[in-house]
Amino acid sequence: MVEQRRGTSGRKLDHLQICLERNIERGDPGFSDIRLVHNALPECDLDFLDTRTEFLGYTFESPLFIAGMTGGHPGTKEVNRLLARTAAEQGIGMGVGSQRAALENPDLEDTFSVVREVAPKAFLAANIGAVQLRDHGIEWAERAVSMIDADAIAIHLNFLQEAIQPEGDHDARGCLDAITELCSDFRVPVMVKETGSGISAGTARLCWEAGVKAIDVGGWGGTSWAAVEGLRTGTDSGEGKYQRRPASDVFEEWGIPTVISLMEVAGTGGPVIATGGIRSGLDMAKAITLGAALCGIALPLLKPAMKGENELKRTVTDFSDELRVAMFLSGARNPGELGERRPYITGRTRQMMKK
Repeated sequence: MVEQRRGTSGRKLDHLQICLERNIERGDPGFSDIRLVHNALPECDLDFLDTRTEFLGYTFESPLFIAGMTGGHPGTKEVNRLLARTAAEQGIGMGVGSQRAALENPDLEDTFSVVREVAPKAFLAANIGAVQLRDHGIEWAERAVSMIDADAIAIHLNFLQEAIQPEGDHDARGCLDAITELCSDFRVPVMVKETGSGISAGTARLCWEAGVKAIDVGGWGGTSWAAVEGLRTGTDSGEGKYQRRPASDVFEEWGIPTVISLMEVAGTGGPVIATGGIRSGLDMAKAITLGAALCGIALPLLKPAMKGENELKRTVTDFSDELRVAMFLSGARNPGELGERRPYITGRTRQMMKK
């Protein structure tokens, strides 16, 4: 049983342990409803495909983006070290988890700053919550960026988690104004990211109007923070089972599936990151076809990272190899061409997009 701890740092360790030890994936992100059109005459060489992609003026070797997932407790430092080292060696981008704990307690800064130490040239995204931005202003954003010498900052929207979490922030007023103020005169690009409930086209337009430079849809169908918080605040029945709070159980079904969110947000403004339930390189290819610039992956990398650097690298390589095969079979020599390919859309996704 995960012991409930008080304070932001303790919650970070709770979250990490639950993600490693429990089944916290819920729902269907929608990738099974997307089928790429097979090109029987691809007219390209699998061994010479170019997976490089552009994002916010940076060139990545692959559209795989290590999504922010941890930091803020001494027990998370080594995980961030391994993730950042892999990002540097693979030439891909990385985001860190919420930096709130280190902003509250500077003794924890090294659990985040380690990423820049081992990845001096990698693209790194800082991360603070919209509520923390509203309450503490640009000063916290500056400190978060300086902590890891970040190339961008992600303002995360996690109001489902906040609503379920006993210690959560329940007042969402003023967050859009705070994001607008930050975007008006900040030294690095500002991104907005959901954490598992998706972003609608309407919310995306508000974000673009506020001045954000990229949106991470963070859709439903992968890690469920309602499930995580339900487990964290539950009690052991004596039979190894958690007794969930009713709200956490009910709201595991809340959110916009990743594919639907991606299709709504793509084309409304700037570049989009597809995060939420991407579990293969084929899912990455589908997301790119639907308009994603990058594909954020968290949980599938967390567990290999705990097993060591070799296992983590092997997992990243598997994603890359699967992406390349999907590109080859689509007749796409690079992600740009893949984004021009026509997908078949079936099932619930097709039904939802008609509404």
